[in-house]
Amino acid sequence: MVDEYLVSVGSTNFDSRSFKLNDEANLNIYDRDFAKQQTATFGDDIRQSRQVTLDAWLRRPFSEKLIEKFASLLDAQL
Repeated sequence: MVDEYLVSVGSTNFDSRSFKLNDEANLNIYDRDFAKQQTATFGDDIRQSRQVTLDAWLRRPFSEKLIEKFASLLDAQL
């Protein structure tokens, strides 16, 4: 969302791979009412989220760490 006027929705990241190699796309919507709705929705999401500190991340359960290690084996396939 930009200036409560533009909403860009899609899978493109701002990096060379997304622009040059990957088949990704975004839809840009220029509509103030829609942008205001999306800004409000984003605000609601932030209010319902929780901050994860570095200390909490380092102290996460061993089972989560094990799953992450296993999933990293598939990294080249994702």
